[in-house]
Amino acid sequence: MINGKVDSPDLKTVTADGMELAVWEWPGEAPALLFAHATGLHGRCWDRIVRMFPGRRCVAVDFRGHGRSAKPAPPCHWTAFHRDLEAVVERLGLEGAMGIGHSMGGHSVVAAARCFAALLLVDPTIFPEGSYGGTGFDASFIRRRRNRWKSPEEMFERFRDRAPFASWQPEVLRDYCEFGLAPDGGGFVLACPPEVEASIYEHSREREASLYAAIPYVTQPVTVMRAGVEPVPGVFNLAASPTAPDLARKFPHGRDVFLSGRNHFIPMEWPELVAEEIARIISDRTRQRGESARP
Repeated sequence: MINGKVDSPDLKTVTADGMELAVWEWPGEAPALLFAHATGLHGRCWDRIVRMFPGRRCVAVDFRGHGRSAKPAPPCHWTAFHRDLEAVVERLGLEGAMGIGHSMGGHSVVAAARCFAALLLVDPTIFPEGSYGGTGFDASFIRRRRNRWKSPEEMFERFRDRAPFASWQPEVLRDYCEFGLAPDGGGFVLACPPEVEASIYEHSREREASLYAAIPYVTQPVTVMRAGVEPVPGVFNLAASPTAPDLARKFPHGRDVFLSGRNHFIPMEWPELVAEEIARIISDRTRQRGESARP
């Protein structure tokens, strides 16, 4: 499972709310794995993990505003992103897939839980229950982020020694740079515009983004991989975990995997850990199907 090459994925287009979404698909056997990325990233950040599952059908979406998908005008509300996943599942016939989401992607997988047979939430952006309805994050520094680049290689060389990218696996960082830029004139710009990214962060705590009313009805198996770097009140630290410490206990069939000392960028720094959890869930589902088929 862990070794082997995967051919380049097919690039497909799915429409959600009138917006065109880029969807990357690696053909293979069911049940499929559907990958949902974090704010500011894109579907191809999952390539390193997908390569660990040759022969398995894998699908990675570029959420609206990211990668090669259409760019909405801010404000960007979190209630929109789960509709992207629902549209992809419906159009590509992915009912019964495993939903795998990192950060904002984890939030969106829960919001679209009816589409999935099992959920793996990698440090999902689901804050403690009392955090919603308050003041949003100050994301003004994101609007000042460098937007124009000569090439993906220039971006890679710039980031490889800078936090938080310096600790990413080089292969993942290259994927991030290659597919995180869009051609513009004679150069490139960020595929997730700074205005869009900042707006997503700023609306992450709005009351409508809370999923606590729906979580008790998510009856599928749910695994929460939770980073150990704790947030500091009043400090916007992208490396800190945004996940409520008791989140797994809120689900009827939740399982908590606490990763002491790990930061929020688990799929980028330790993709093997994520792959191990995916493999465990696949194994559990295979075993359960076998037991239910016995006379």
